[in-house]
Amino acid sequence: MVATTMVDYYALPQLGEKAWPGRAEASRRPRHREKAPLVERALLEDVVAEMGHRFNPERFVPYVVMHEFEGLLFSDCAAFSKAIGLPMLEGKFRQIRDQFATPEEINDSPDTAPSKRIIGLVPGYEKPLLGVLAALDIGLSPIRAECPHFDSWVIRLEKLAQ
Repeated sequence: MVATTMVDYYALPQLGEKAWPGRAEASRRPRHREKAPLVERALLEDVVAEMGHRFNPERFVPYVVMHEFEGLLFSDCAAFSKAIGLPMLEGKFRQIRDQFATPEEINDSPDTAPSKRIIGLVPGYEKPLLGVLAALDIGLSPIRAECPHFDSWVIRLEKLAQ
């Protein structure tokens, strides 16, 4: 059995009793690509320390998405806009996407997080329903091609399946 989890970096508490392992240290890192892996390693170390020798660390594969699941949807703006029934928004989605090196880097501000950007264009956007429909239409290949951190997580899962 493999245990995996996807959590949103931005929402993870940094301080206090509920602070996530590695989150405060990660916030001090200047490079975007260092933050999520640091939290993932710290989380794994914390779980291993808690579980002890009975636990196989190869079977726990955490994934920290930097700025919401919706960021991944910007991997294919055409498929995203069509999947939610608004193909005329492809250009607007592309404008957002083109501001960042990868969809994983789309801003984490409470006002400019990926879901907030989508809601600004799609009033009434329903995250669970429309987000899942869009992900299904986009498919794994475009998301993996555009999102290197997500791709590395999927590669780890695929290796476990072999």
